[in-house]
Amino acid sequence: MGDKVRFHFDEHVPFLIAQALRRRGIDVTTTQELGLRGVDDHAQLSHAASGKRVMVTADADYLRLHASGVAHYGIAFWRQASCGRRELIRGLVLIHDVLDVDDMRQRLEYL
Repeated sequence: MGDKVRFHFDEHVPFLIAQALRRRGIDVTTTQELGLRGVDDHAQLSHAASGKRVMVTADADYLRLHASGVAHYGIAFWRQASCGRRELIRGLVLIHDVLDVDDMRQRLEYL
């Protein structure tokens, strides 16, 4: 298996999710911590890709970026209406435990 998946959270994903993953030893960066709040979605996705990080978001604009072929190292799309915070954490832990960086490249996972 290759390198472990690492995540970058869009500004709409609650910080407590990042904290929960970090307690499990999972590498997470957040938009807020990196001073990227207000940066457009394409730039956010490019930033995540530069670090080979999976973008975690609830923003449908990322679905359009994926469909347009923009290069990325994975998007985990959080469907808030049907997936609570606990389920989101479980889904991200599963991605981390089962897939590697190369598996997630150009991949879109719905949570």
